[in-house]
Amino acid sequence: MGTVDDYLASLEPADRAAISHVYDLARELVPEAEQGVGYGMPALVYRGKPLLSVMRAKKHIGLYPFSPDAVSVVADELPPADVAKGTLRFQPEAPLRDDLVRALVAARKAQIEG
Repeated sequence: MGTVDDYLASLEPADRAAISHVYDLARELVPEAEQGVGYGMPALVYRGKPLLSVMRAKKHIGLYPFSPDAVSVVADELPPADVAKGTLRFQPEAPLRDDLVRALVAARKAQIEG
């Protein structure tokens, strides 16, 4: 198992389902992404650079695309409380829409590709 799988195995079922779904969407768009670490967090890595990390925080789940510019692609479609520089926040019972996750992943992939 890689670092993302290890992390998912450590979570409560509701958190695991919500976080796993985001990783699954990212893998659909970037199937060549590998499990690794980005800034000390379990992450999907693409071409040697961190693509995406999704982790449980105390009061929310954080989606970290390692790029404020990638966040800005979808920030206007979310309430301001759900967006911070470089982070999107959500709850398992109110997940991010699939189209927003896909847009975010596509933006980050394009940045990595240069």
